[in-house]
Amino acid sequence: MLHQQVDQKISEKEAWALRRQLGIPNNKRLWVLACMDERLPVEKALGIGEGDAHIFRNAGGLVTDDAIRSAMLTTQFFGTKEIIVINHTECGMMTASGDFLSEVLRNQGIDVDQVSVDPALPELKLPKGVFSKWIKTFTDVDEICTQQVELLRNSALIPQDVVIHGYIWEVESMSLRRPYKRLSDQVNTASAMKTKTTKHTEPILEIGSLIE
Repeated sequence: MLHQQVDQKISEKEAWALRRQLGIPNNKRLWVLACMDERLPVEKALGIGEGDAHIFRNAGGLVTDDAIRSAMLTTQFFGTKEIIVINHTECGMMTASGDFLSEVLRNQGIDVDQVSVDPALPELKLPKGVFSKWIKTFTDVDEICTQQVELLRNSALIPQDVVIHGYIWEVESMSLRRPYKRLSDQVNTASAMKTKTTKHTEPILEIGSLIE
């Protein structure tokens, strides 16, 4: 009957609006750590929709103190059972070193050894000389993805039964792949394809010897 349909829609709306109060987890019980790059469409890449995941994005898709804070909350208190890390090719965090970026800021008059890294906690400052490391630039996207997975797996704040995996979004092919598993490396050369060849057991005659 119509009133049943109306009541069902109202109940669904209430459940959506009151999810945290009712203890309802996101649909996939999933937390995603991804780079903030505009070329990385997280929902499309994973085939998920609205309400399916808690999505945390920062420069590089890296495990930072705030990423750990969010991962801890979603896994310890919001029912999340799976974490997926997504890094991507041609990431801006590979375009300069932390030392270079620190030097640029110093030239702008910013004392990177004194600046507060959390405006809400001005007493929280990095030790002298650590700012460049805090920026967390990197040189290899496959390596950094693997490292982020291990950092999360080894965090005491994330339950051991949470399943954690990492993937690379290729901006050039608009698709996901596993770290160190580039399909292009397996299809473009005969060596990669392990081409079979005939093994000659007898000496090959020179052309000149055939016409003597």
